[in-house]
Amino acid sequence: MDNLERMAPDVVRRPVVTDGTATAVLDACGAVVGWTPGAERLVGYSAAEVMGRPAGLMLLPSGDASKASAFVDRCRAQGGWSGLVALRHRDGRRLDMNLRVSPFSGPDGGPQWLVSATGTEALLSGTANGLALESLLARAPVGIIVRDLELRCTWVNDTLGQQDGIPREDRLGRRLTDTLPGLAEAEEAEAVMRRVLKTGKPVADLEFRTWLPADRHREHAFSVSIFRLEDADGRALGVCAMWVDVTRREQARERLAIIGEASTRIGSTLDVMRTGQELADLAVPLLADFAAVDLAESVPLGEESLARLGPMGGQVPVFCRAGLASVRRGIPEALWARGETVFVPPASPFTRVLASGKSHMERVMDTSPGSWLGQDPVRVRKILEVGMHSCMYVPIHARGTVLGVAFFARTEDPTPFEADDLLLAEELVNRAALSLDNANRYTRERAAAFALQRNLLPQRLTGGTAVEVASHYLPADSRHGAGGDWFDVIPLSGARVALVVGDVVGHGINAAATMGRLRTAVHTLADMDLPPDELLAHLDDLAIRLIEEDADDKGTATAVLGATCLYAVYDPVLRRCTMARAGHPPPAIVDPDGHVTFPDLPAGTPLGLGLVPFESVELELPEASVLAFYTDGLVESRDQDIDAGMDRLGAVLAAQAGLPPEELCSAVVDSLGTPAPYDDVTLLLARTRTLSPSQTVFWELPPDPAVVSTARSLAVGQLAQWGLEDLAMTTELIVSELVTNAIRHATGPIGLRLIRHQLLSCEVSDTSNSLPRLRHARTTDEDGRGLFLVAQMSHRRGTRYTADGKTVWAEQELTPVSAYDLSSAADPHG
Repeated sequence: MDNLERMAPDVVRRPVVTDGTATAVLDACGAVVGWTPGAERLVGYSAAEVMGRPAGLMLLPSGDASKASAFVDRCRAQGGWSGLVALRHRDGRRLDMNLRVSPFSGPDGGPQWLVSATGTEALLSGTANGLALESLLARAPVGIIVRDLELRCTWVNDTLGQQDGIPREDRLGRRLTDTLPGLAEAEEAEAVMRRVLKTGKPVADLEFRTWLPADRHREHAFSVSIFRLEDADGRALGVCAMWVDVTRREQARERLAIIGEASTRIGSTLDVMRTGQELADLAVPLLADFAAVDLAESVPLGEESLARLGPMGGQVPVFCRAGLASVRRGIPEALWARGETVFVPPASPFTRVLASGKSHMERVMDTSPGSWLGQDPVRVRKILEVGMHSCMYVPIHARGTVLGVAFFARTEDPTPFEADDLLLAEELVNRAALSLDNANRYTRERAAAFALQRNLLPQRLTGGTAVEVASHYLPADSRHGAGGDWFDVIPLSGARVALVVGDVVGHGINAAATMGRLRTAVHTLADMDLPPDELLAHLDDLAIRLIEEDADDKGTATAVLGATCLYAVYDPVLRRCTMARAGHPPPAIVDPDGHVTFPDLPAGTPLGLGLVPFESVELELPEASVLAFYTDGLVESRDQDIDAGMDRLGAVLAAQAGLPPEELCSAVVDSLGTPAPYDDVTLLLARTRTLSPSQTVFWELPPDPAVVSTARSLAVGQLAQWGLEDLAMTTELIVSELVTNAIRHATGPIGLRLIRHQLLSCEVSDTSNSLPRLRHARTTDEDGRGLFLVAQMSHRRGTRYTADGKTVWAEQELTPVSAYDLSSAADPHG
């Protein structure tokens, strides 16, 4: 009511004065026989000027006899009636009058009519100021309409017609439901007006939404205030409604709501394609009838996007469609489906937008032969088919990088895009661009982490003659990225094999890099043939150094500090497995009968703590036993503790023990029941093998220089039994050198062992802890060339400590070796 009081204070603050109501009496012929001063004031005619004359002569147009006759005929036909009638003031002005006609009998018994006229001036003020007030309200910036007791329009200003496009003649004398038939909102508004007439209590800021006859494709919003008009006695004369068009305000509010909704609906995930689709889904139908989001092809792949896209050297960037939405079923507007490569013409708004970084709007799309579309008949045919008529091209750029283009078009809505629509589109795209850039960066980092992890993990596992192996790695949910789980199978000397599995805390590139460091260290330490407990001790020392070096990088330091590891060495000759662990879950062992045990293996502490020494346990395993190494992601989850997980693992291994390792791996992983575990899952299975006694031979020799020739003879004879005569010459040289060195530096008996597996291994053991050193002898040296020759003749060579000394070994491939001119070799006893 505040606005209403400011617009028409007289109307609101004091009742309408109705003294001297305009009244006339007409005889049976329609001539004026009675005229009140109120009638004179209203129409300007004195009683002398109208008495005896037909009242219809005052009807518009001036002096129209047919109008007068029609007025009398209506009085005769209807008797009492009321309605809006246009009269002519004495000065020529038009007066819109609400007449009430009541029949009665005259002095001669003939029919007469009492006519009461209420002009809009009277309804507005009822005073001499009514004309001035009417003129003022007619020019008011808000729409004002006056209705009688039957809610028929008696007066309306020009502003309301400009707001809703309804002509004055379509309003006067008609109710709102007649002007806007079939609208529930009109019926609701009339119900409010009746309530105001009945109670006298005004209503302010009533929301009224409708599709206007002149604009049926855009909903208009009005704020309506309604109050009752009364006479001096408080009797209702009608209602006055003040209409304010708040369509633009509501549109601004809706745009703000859309932008607010964008913050929750766009960027819900760190997936580039999903974010592009979210942008398209939000824009339709709130902004456009059709939307397409095309990203540079490098963006969905997580690759580095270009700082500036556009035709470069005659080449147009390749785009991938990431988002697509339409108000029509099946999206008939699209030439390319989501995920497909999009063709971008070199001369088009797409490339201009990419080159300039500025949006482009076409209120009316130009498909004439001279336009760029005229050169693309396929697009033109589609545009005409779906009725596309207005469009916008908005570049998607964030942090100085252009990621692609968003396209918006209208087909069903005939209203062309306006500047406000472009501003809204740019705001939505800018918000989406930040999410797309974040998703792109995440995708790129995640792809790098996965690539790093994939390259750091073993590409091919082989257990040689020692074990039959199979592995399975299942990454955690994609939101977390690559983890630090790792595993390995490392061939060792003497047909032995090392089995290792580890887990680095966290996910992402830091965890993958830390995993790579530890795996490389384990490979280096394994080459030294260290026992499991000693290897873990060295690995723990390395972890401590890495933590100290990476103290400023909390992510890396945490990953190293929480890393765990399980390391085992299996010897197929002795069927013994020695293992130790650093805070890692114990392995599961399945014997050939399917019984599952988890060995009592000292837990140790995670790497990087350096608190307690690690301990090894040696087990003798029957042939065809299965060793299961795993990370905690396999047996532990948010809703399952590790004990329950280990019980589940044991049950699956026992039930499926007879399966080949690959199938057994799949069965164990399938038992998880979820395709996306909370943590990475790593499983390494190894089924043990045993070398037969015919594949190995051992001789114990005294530490006497004369025994060297005996050792050569024994070795050559055994090679003949194995059918490896082609290796006799090189083996004879290797045995001669290794046994000679052992005799020179040892004090106890010497052991010589040959093992035939995938390679031919030659091992010489003694009681000395001194290790032979490979060096390059000078031309004047008389010795020092023996180990150099062994290295040249061998596929691999090395030394390992034993419980009572050391073992020096060399391996040869079981294929014919290249001819070698031993005549040029130095004395093998050197």
